[in-house]
Amino acid sequence: MHPRVPRLIATDLDGTLLRSDGALSARTRDALRAVEEAGIGVVFVTARPPRWVDELRAAVGGHGAAICANGSAVYDVHERSVLLDRGMAPELVAELVDDLRRAVAGASFAVESIHGLAAEPGFGADAAPPWDAAHTVDVTHALAGSTLKLLMRSTALGPVELLEHVHAALAERAIVADSGAQGLAEITGPGVTKASTLAHWAAGHGIEAADVWAFGDAPNDLPMLAWAGESFAVANAYPAVRAAASRVCASNDDDGVARQLEAALEGLARRG
Repeated sequence: MHPRVPRLIATDLDGTLLRSDGALSARTRDALRAVEEAGIGVVFVTARPPRWVDELRAAVGGHGAAICANGSAVYDVHERSVLLDRGMAPELVAELVDDLRRAVAGASFAVESIHGLAAEPGFGADAAPPWDAAHTVDVTHALAGSTLKLLMRSTALGPVELLEHVHAALAERAIVADSGAQGLAEITGPGVTKASTLAHWAAGHGIEAADVWAFGDAPNDLPMLAWAGESFAVANAYPAVRAAASRVCASNDDDGVARQLEAALEGLARRG
C-alpha cells in the first residue's frame, strides 16, 4: 500500500537527489517542478553550505528553500538569502578546536560561514573542488560571526574511531555528523541537525511530520528519516539507512526520488 500523498518533500542532495556525477537529471527536474505546481512543497536538506546550493538554482527554477550545513542554515534558493542562522558563536568554536587538537592527532580544520570557507593548510587538498577556501594558519584566527559548520580532517584514525574521539571531545557542546566522507568530521551547534531544523521549518508552515516524505542515503540523514511520516532510502544508501527507512526506492542514478514524486502526483490525481 502506497503512503498517503505528502504536503512536503524533504530530500537530501548528494547521493540521493543528485546523480553520482553531481548532476540533476531532466526527469528529476521535471518531477520537482510538477509537485510544486501541484501544491506539494519541496525543501532540500543537505550538508552542503548555501553557496554550494546556488549551482542548482537554474536547474530547479530558483524556487524553494534549502536546509543547509546539516541544519545550521535555512536558505532561500530564489532570493539567495539566509532565512535562519543556527550557527555557532566564535567563542564556542575556538574552544572546540582547542580541545579537538588535543584529542585527535594530525587534525586540520576549516570553518564554514555564510561568507564562505576558511581552511588551514592541507585541508581539502585531496578533495574534489569547489573548495573556494580562504587560507589561514589557524581557523580560530578567521572566526567572525556565526560558524555554520566546523570541519575537521584527520587520517590518523579509522572512520568509526575518528567519530568516537570527536564525539567524546565535544562533550555534548556540539554535534558531529557522519556524511560518509572518509576522515572528515562535520560539527554543528548543540541540537542542530537536519531533523531539528526541518521540524522547525515545517512547523512554521503548518506542516506535521506525518505529512512529510523524507529521502536520504547517509548516516547524517537518519534523524530526519526517523522524524518524517514516511522515509525513503535510495537503493545506494548505507545499509544502516536502508534498514532504518520505511521504504527503499530506486538509486540516485535511477531517479529514485523522481519515481516516488511521480507516484505522489498519481495519487493526488486519483484523489482529485
